[in-house]
Amino acid sequence: MSIIYVLIPIAILLVIVAIGVFFWAVRSEQFNNLDKQAHSILFEDDKEQHNKSNDN
Repeated sequence: MSIIYVLIPIAILLVIVAIGVFFWAVRSEQFNNLDKQAHSILFEDDKEQHNKSNDN
């Protein structure tokens, strides 16, 4: 039973940290353009091949 006196404050602390990290990410605009990385993965090879063919 005494372990619950330790686990509850630790759980509350972790929740506060998680909320803080979430709000930091929102303030630093981490969620503004969620499609950018998805598109860069799809089209990255085409740009590199195009640049290599122009260099030769």
